[in-house]
Order: sequence, then structure tokens, then C-alpha cells
Amino acid sequence: MNVELRHLRALAAIGREGTITGAAAALHISQPALSRTLDQLEGRLGTRLVERTTRRLELTEAGQRLWEHACRLLNQLDDALAEVKAGPRPLRVGFAWATLGALTVPLLQQWREEHPDSPVRIYRRDDPEAALRRAEIDIAFLRTQPPPGFNAVALLRERRMAAVADTDPLADADAVRLADLADRQVVLCATAATTTASLWPPERRPRTVEVANVDEWLTVIATGDAVGVTAEGTRHSHPYPGVRYVPVLDVDPVTVHLVWPRNPAHPDTEAFREHVRRAVGAVRSARERVGLS
Repeated sequence: MNVELRHLRALAAIGREGTITGAAAALHISQPALSRTLDQLEGRLGTRLVERTTRRLELTEAGQRLWEHACRLLNQLDDALAEVKAGPRPLRVGFAWATLGALTVPLLQQWREEHPDSPVRIYRRDDPEAALRRAEIDIAFLRTQPPPGFNAVALLRERRMAAVADTDPLADADAVRLADLADRQVVLCATAATTTASLWPPERRPRTVEVANVDEWLTVIATGDAVGVTAEGTRHSHPYPGVRYVPVLDVDPVTVHLVWPRNPAHPDTEAFREHVRRAVGAVRSARERVGLS
């Protein structure tokens, strides 16, 4: 089909920037040149990739699929070229809100001690699953169902926590139930899929409001405008002035998964997976011994 790298870079930039103007600026070319490149790509493939109107630009279904493939191929190519010049790159570990709570820093410190020549970099991504598909990261901690086409291992199960203002009557409770929150406004974060209104029975679902990120989520809660429900790792990763975390008793815990591609892009992926598995297993065994005693 005679598709060239410049065609893929054009589509990748358009999907990333959302406009021809922004994509042209990112690629340092003129808008007419970018439009011609897109027209060439669509012509060679024989299908529409981008729907353009006077007000907006959207990838078609075919465009979205090719965009993710293009991003992955280009990222892998850029990584390979960078390694030729600078040597092996760090293993990129992604997460949305929290990695492994209090385990995170000791786990990374131990990895550094045991693998001094294999650095790890942590990246927060609003959608780590999509970042995996685009090869922006190599492995990810997810608190959602692992996507098809990837390897995954369940690491641990975290309690659900209610997040409330420290002036809220529930702030000093030892624990709460979903019914205690049903008459409140519940704030949902667009970058976290662990909590939706479907946690509550249909007849007792609360009013909800959605915000864009964790900072907005915490601010809305701290001011008393809403309450939130999250996984336990958030309590460690996001302490916040004016916010208290209280366990929720009558809802299933959240499973934390470690997820990576079936064909790993980084040679240390398997070693890191095993390192995480051992670290979590050691903590779980210690907790079980304490419980038995």
C-alpha cells in the first residue's frame, strides 16, 4: 500500500492533538501539507480515517484502530533508535491513581538495590490501558479488569474507602455502608473506573457529579460538596488536607492487577513482574502470620 512513516506520524499527531492546526504545529509542518499527507494515507488505504467538519475533527472507527497501531509502532521505533544512541532505556511502569500503596517505595528501592543497571521509571497516565496499547509504557498497575490481548496477574485485593470532608459527620466513623452515602452527592473521577453509581442498588443510587482528575476529586470532597468512594491505595497515595478515608463494609474489594503485553517490549518486564509478585507475596504472608497469632 506504500504507506510511509510520515503518513503514520501525521495520523498519530492528528489523533493526539485533535485538530489539524495542533497536529501541524506539533509536526512543524504547514496545515496544507498535513492535510495532503492525510489525504494520501486515506487514498492509499481506500478508507476514511478522519471525519472533518467546520467545528470538529474525529477519528473514524478505522482511524481509531490504525491510530493506536501507529502510535505503538512509532513509539517502538523511536525507542529502538534512542537505544542505539543512548543505550537501554528504563522500564516504564504506569498507573492511574495509585501503584501499590505503602508497598510502592520499598518495592522500587529493593529493585534498585538488586538491579542497579536496570532503572525503573514511574508514569501516571489517565488511561494506563491505552498507554500500554500504544507502547508508551511497558507494564501497568490496573484496578480495572485486565484488557484482552495482555498478560495479567492479580496481586492483591484492596478495601473500598469512603472519602469525606473532615467536617462530615461520617469522618470519625470506624466504617460506613453504601446506604450511608446514598443520600449524598457522590463525585466520580473520569480517570478512575473503580467507582460508578452501579455500586449501589438501583433503587438507592446517589446523585453523581464527574470531575476530570484526582486533584479536582479531592478538592470537591474537602470542601464538603460531595463524598467519594475509592480503593484503599488512594488513602496512601493521596492524603489531602481536609479529607478523611473511612472503610466501606458492604461492597466487594478492588483487585489490583499487574498487566503487560504478551510480547514484552522491554527485556526486564518478566523480572520486574516476578519482583512485584514476590514482594506482594511476602507482605501477604506476614499479614497472615499476624492474623493467626
